[in-house]
Amino acid sequence: MKPQNFEETVIWYYIIGSLGLYFVGALFVTGPALAWLLALYLIKRLWQQTDATPANQRISIPLGVWVWIGAMLVIGLALVIGHINFGYDDVKIIKSFINFFLRTWALLALFPLIGCLNIRPQLLYRAICILCLQCLILVPIAYLLSTTGIETPLYNVSLMAKIGGNSERFYNVSLFSRQQGEVRLLIFAPWAPALAFAGSVYFCLASQDSDKRWRWIGMVSSAVMIWGSASRLGLLCLISLPFLKAIATHLSRPSVQILAGISSFAAGLFGPQLIGYARDFKDYFDSQRASSSNLRELLQRMALYQWQEAPIWGHGIKAPRGPAVTNFMPVGSHHTWLGLLYVHGIVGFIALALAMLYSFIELLIKAQKSRAAQTGLAILLVLILFSFGENLETLAYLYWPGLLMLGIALKEPFPAIFPHLKPQFNQSQA
Repeated sequence: MKPQNFEETVIWYYIIGSLGLYFVGALFVTGPALAWLLALYLIKRLWQQTDATPANQRISIPLGVWVWIGAMLVIGLALVIGHINFGYDDVKIIKSFINFFLRTWALLALFPLIGCLNIRPQLLYRAICILCLQCLILVPIAYLLSTTGIETPLYNVSLMAKIGGNSERFYNVSLFSRQQGEVRLLIFAPWAPALAFAGSVYFCLASQDSDKRWRWIGMVSSAVMIWGSASRLGLLCLISLPFLKAIATHLSRPSVQILAGISSFAAGLFGPQLIGYARDFKDYFDSQRASSSNLRELLQRMALYQWQEAPIWGHGIKAPRGPAVTNFMPVGSHHTWLGLLYVHGIVGFIALALAMLYSFIELLIKAQKSRAAQTGLAILLVLILFSFGENLETLAYLYWPGLLMLGIALKEPFPAIFPHLKPQFNQSQA
């Protein structure tokens, strides 16, 4: 498996060299740089594209990617208006736009856009498997270091922190952390649940590698990262995702439709009992790490309450540090949707919700026939699940291969059974 063009070369070597970038504290800085580099390259290719350009080298941007671009532009607008409403000066607005939009929310549009380049999914799968193997090698080293009493983080790359800004947690280098006596893997992530998030995305990608040996290496390594992070949400995703994907990608089969009908009928009959089971599961889920659950619930209540101060456009920015009662965690963190309400108001909330809803419907249709769309749908399900426990925009620099695959999946044509849904730009190239 070798890269065949510029975009594949950049992506291939960036992924397999990610751990090296992490150990010099550059991962948070280079992730957005990679996105903008390849986005500008795509714009250049589009500008140079003519009628004489061979069909296999043509670039077209599907409607699904435009939806993400539009949603992120709306969030950027909400950021600016939120700053204006709270009286921030022009310098502060510019700095916030660069630091908190161009390097976070913008990535959710840029990487799907980059997926419109000529990038083979198989190359992406193999690169992720290689990265997962590297991470697997580091796991026993991390546990060995944890037994020596070494303090964490191992070191901080202050130079990169000055260049990149944001919290110093993104420039701490450590393979593990200790929380209440429990060792949790970090490997290359700023905190343990972030590793589970990235591992869940990598699991979706690695499971599609055509080589059985590499496929199992990638899947086992991703599962070990999720398990070692001790993230409840990660473990829930690892268990439930195969079932959700299997159901979603086979909806066109009569057997699945019959099973769905029977399940709906049974749910109606035993609704109160099922609701009770769900509540019991939630209580059990929260009790496994009660202090963390209480902190997250407090942050959510504060975000929802303070959102009412600026319901339309939001506050424009999260404070770098929250109050002492939240362990100095900023209000709006640890929950994408409530964070959106607090920072970007109902406008930002609706923008992301519409982008996810459209992508889900489109990929659900395409997944009945397309393997790439099935992978994209699985990744979207991971994003939806983790959006209730993490901030999607903050960790985009870690799970960006999933966003890239999302763009590749949205580029897939609609199946023949839905010819009236086939986009106009594809008809013109047929």
